[in-house]
Order: sequence, then C-alpha cells, then structure tokens
Amino acid sequence: MGAGAKWRRGLIAVMGLASLPAGAATSVLIWPIDPVLEADQKAGALWLENRGTTAANLQVRVFAWRQGDYQEQFQAQREIIGSPPVASIGPGQRQLIRLTRIAPSPVGQEQAYRIIIDEIPPAIPVDKAEPGTTAAIRLQMRYSVPLFVYGEGLWGRPDPEGKRNAEGLGKPQLSWRAMTVQGKPYVELRNTGPVHARLTDVVVQQGSQSKPLAEGLLGYVLPGASMRWPAPLAAGAGSVLKGRVNGQSSADTIRQGQ
Repeated sequence: MGAGAKWRRGLIAVMGLASLPAGAATSVLIWPIDPVLEADQKAGALWLENRGTTAANLQVRVFAWRQGDYQEQFQAQREIIGSPPVASIGPGQRQLIRLTRIAPSPVGQEQAYRIIIDEIPPAIPVDKAEPGTTAAIRLQMRYSVPLFVYGEGLWGRPDPEGKRNAEGLGKPQLSWRAMTVQGKPYVELRNTGPVHARLTDVVVQQGSQSKPLAEGLLGYVLPGASMRWPAPLAAGAGSVLKGRVNGQSSADTIRQGQ
C-alpha cells in the first residue's frame, strides 16, 4: 500500500469516528491519525482540514493518557503543547497544529497522550433560536487522536533510513486470560512491553467457533496496563485469541497468560 493510500485510509477512519453523533455533519479531516514524537524529535505536526461550507471553530488540548482499573484516564499535563490551542478554519482551508515537547521524556520509556479537538459551532442567531437556547453553547463534535512520545533509547516505528539502532524499536508483550464479570464473559489483555498495543480484528476461537470481540479497532493496551472487553463467548482452556497488533498486515496468536 502506497503512502497516498495510507493517507486516504487515515482520513476515512477519522471521518467514521466523526460520524458517530446523531445528526452531526462531518466537516473536519485530521491527519496523521497516529502521530508520534520519536526520541530525536522535539516537535511534530497535526493537520486539520475543513471540508465543510462554513468556518470551523476548533479548540485543541493535549491530555496525559493512562489506563488504570481497566479504564481510560485523562489528566492535564505540561510536557506537550498543541499550538495554536484555538483555530478558526475557513471552508476548504487547512490549519497546522504544532505538537511541541517542552519537557524531556523519561529515558527508554513511551509516554501516551490524547489530543482532544472540540468543534464548537457559533451561537444560534436570536431570530432563529428556540426559546431558552440563545445563551447555550452547543458542542457539535469531538475528535480524539492518540499521540505517543519516546525517550532516548526507545523508538516507536521502524526507521526506513536506518539511522536508529534497530534494537531500540519497542514491541508490546501481550498476554490474555478469560474472565467472568458480573456473570458475563470477558477477555483481559495485559501488556508488559515498553510500548502500546493497538488491537484490531481480534477474534476468539474455540473449537470450530470463531467470533470477533469487535469489528475493526478493539482498543489500546498501554505499557504496564491491563484492559478488559466483553467476549462473544465464554473462552475455555482450549480457546485461542488472535488479532492484528499495531497495524501489522496479518493476525497473530496472542499468548494466553495465567
């Protein structure tokens, strides 16, 4: 797959995310959908494009992203800044958001962040507003883009130019086990590796049965974290879990843990 095809696939993925809220019109395209800051990069770029017919008013914030108690957790942070934090993009126009590292990252570690982009429409004109709505601010759309940042000695992606030590390429270490939560079957995945695992097309195989945990993207497991998802069937000792990790072309069998 060429670079152009990958770029278009990224846009389609974001458009699909944006179409979830009922009645909302997708107008903002975002790329790349998986930005990273390698250890030798102080800044990166995120592009926003307005494909709508009216100006898009956007607020950009970057939160620290953690996982605990099988939940996603977002916290304010001061290590990464998105600039400008507020942008008004005219129809057919693009805006560069510069992602800048202002504090050193821990050596040999991956830090996870979420870029939250809120699209806020203008206030409803008084002559068109319904009673009681003139003072309200309506949140029209929210986009969430993962950002991974690396400290010295660890990097997140293969280097086509061969300038980095290949031994520094981080790989997740996944294991899974079957769980029962409130009488319902779940699958728990743990990542003991130094970098995140992005899980897609995950299926549970038991005997002749093979059922997906989710269509497409299942979710992420950050380094040192465990996450749980509902299972389509109760997984037994002979069950096999397979999925694609971090965009690899084929599904691998995930090791079963204790």
